[in-house]
Amino acid sequence: MKVLYLVHNLADPAVARRVAMLRMGGAEVDLVGFRRADASLPDLKLANVVELGVTHDARMLHRLLATLQARSGAPVWARQLPRPDVIVARNLEMLAIANRLRTVWDEAPALAYECLDLHRLILRQDRVGRALRAVERRLMAPVRLLLTSSPAFLTQHFDAQDAPPALLVENKVFAPGHGEVGRNPALDGHFEPLRIGWFGALRCEKSLVALSRLSSALGGKVEVELRGRPALTAFRDFHAGVQSAPHLHFGGGYRYPDDLPGLYSSVHFVWAIDFFEEGQNSAWLLPNRLYEGCLNGAIPVALAGTETAAFIERLGIGIVLEDIAPHTLLDVFGNLTGERVRAMAEAVAAINPSRFRCEAAECGALAGRLGAIAGVPADLEVAA
Repeated sequence: MKVLYLVHNLADPAVARRVAMLRMGGAEVDLVGFRRADASLPDLKLANVVELGVTHDARMLHRLLATLQARSGAPVWARQLPRPDVIVARNLEMLAIANRLRTVWDEAPALAYECLDLHRLILRQDRVGRALRAVERRLMAPVRLLLTSSPAFLTQHFDAQDAPPALLVENKVFAPGHGEVGRNPALDGHFEPLRIGWFGALRCEKSLVALSRLSSALGGKVEVELRGRPALTAFRDFHAGVQSAPHLHFGGGYRYPDDLPGLYSSVHFVWAIDFFEEGQNSAWLLPNRLYEGCLNGAIPVALAGTETAAFIERLGIGIVLEDIAPHTLLDVFGNLTGERVRAMAEAVAAINPSRFRCEAAECGALAGRLGAIAGVPADLEVAA
């Protein structure tokens, strides 16, 4: 089966993981998309990779114009690509291009829509939001399969959008060949100081302020480790905020998946709270750090009323906070005993790792569902 994957950011590590999942499932993948201005094009060792241009974070008008240009030029740049059996469009911008692209070949490929985040613009209750939702409904008309990462995206949005049948593809850790997992330091009797890890895409000013105040109020009894890629436009001054907080430490980026076991083994808790799009996307998603942390022994911390909280409550693990007010955080983390932390770490460690790690069978199932909508036999051989 031949898959054409349309993406808004060729350098996004999540794109590389999805490509690897499709290939492990037995599909051949061609990749087309934009590149962010501050990122180099990765070497994904694919036969065909087409860059449509350079775009920028937080510049929606520029991205819209780039999308329209790529859409109108599709009959030209698509000539270098073989006809795919199925096109997978990652987000709404790429779905607009995919609709145009289907007319390039005599026989239109099947179409799948991958949506892992819901932008605040499409959720607005004014004319702008209603117009964007109407555009999404129109663009989804030929879509045969919706791929999303959280059930809340379906109940809170897509069920009202007359969406096609959906396949839940969770943000599990994809690390073939990496059998090692981390271990919570509490299991070895290490409790002081308690360490909270906030890793991955850092984009929440409220979390930074709350964690800074908590660690300062407890005088170093709680340390906060930050690693990953801060979205600097989401903060007043990320680096100044970290440098002014004596018990916050930012260690820069890390390698996925190689560094995950060591990274999470250095902390007791994983901060799985995000107010970036409060009450909407942030409340509905199931973040990468949730799966990464739990797989590697970290105790998840979530906010009540979110899909993340519902996830860990079903598993009987972690801490669910009613809010992140200073008195709430002080009451929870200031009164934790070593025995309680160890018990919570043991509960996480007792969960089957397959709940948090993507296995080869899931890659085969994903490729199989795509093959089904394309009319390609589903008995794909899962790659070793």
